[in-house]
Amino acid sequence: MLAYDYPLLGVFWSLLLFSFFVLWIFIVVWCFIDNFRRHDHHGFAKAMWFLFIVFLPVLGVLSYIIARPADVDEMAP
Repeated sequence: MLAYDYPLLGVFWSLLLFSFFVLWIFIVVWCFIDNFRRHDHHGFAKAMWFLFIVFLPVLGVLSYIIARPADVDEMAP
């Protein structure tokens, strides 16, 4: 592929979309890890959050981030 066939703006958009994809994967993995490390809810709640994030990823991740208490680490025993 020659540089003429793939302009600079195309490279920019490809890198931008790839960066957003990597960021999205990171956020989803972080939500799964955070969900299973939390001590303030147990089995059924963790399973429901997992299924919600898996089957409705955008809505699930956004609602998990909004519903998660900010001081969850201070609440742990």
